[in-house]
Amino acid sequence: MIQHATEKDGVQTPKKRIFVTVGTDLPFDRLAKAIDDWARENKLGGIFAQIGETNWKPSYISYQNFLEPPVFKNEFLNADIIVSHAGMGTILSSLQYQKPLIVMPRKASLGEHRNEHQLATAKHLQKLNKINVASDENELLEMLSNLDSFETREPIGPYAHPNLTDTLRQFIAQ
Repeated sequence: MIQHATEKDGVQTPKKRIFVTVGTDLPFDRLAKAIDDWARENKLGGIFAQIGETNWKPSYISYQNFLEPPVFKNEFLNADIIVSHAGMGTILSSLQYQKPLIVMPRKASLGEHRNEHQLATAKHLQKLNKINVASDENELLEMLSNLDSFETREPIGPYAHPNLTDTLRQFIAQ
């Protein structure tokens, strides 16, 4: 069930609809709390987050722990900006549907994941100019303050490149 943020005096709807997702494997309270704090400080509503399994609950953004796939896709497609952990599913979907994306990678050093693969993924895709990366909450807040500057990236198709599938077919046939 969607939990709606408590109505606060002076809350405004942002110019861009923001969808936040932390994925389904592990909680990522650091990301969700940063967004909730930003919404409080800027008196912004219209932000929806999928926050995963966590005991912490946002006060200033609407949220749900988990979303069924059709609901997730609807929220994703109706958003103007996606804010996420550095999960490949979200990254690939944002490129496929041309949604501006800000990722803040989970850090194993903070107990948010088993290893630092999200940092490596984010750095690599940032070098390719595919995603916007916030290395911490301060960079995330700075990026959120400049939402109008984010542009869509070149789209990717929903399927693997034919060269890859041809190579795999040849390998399997051997």
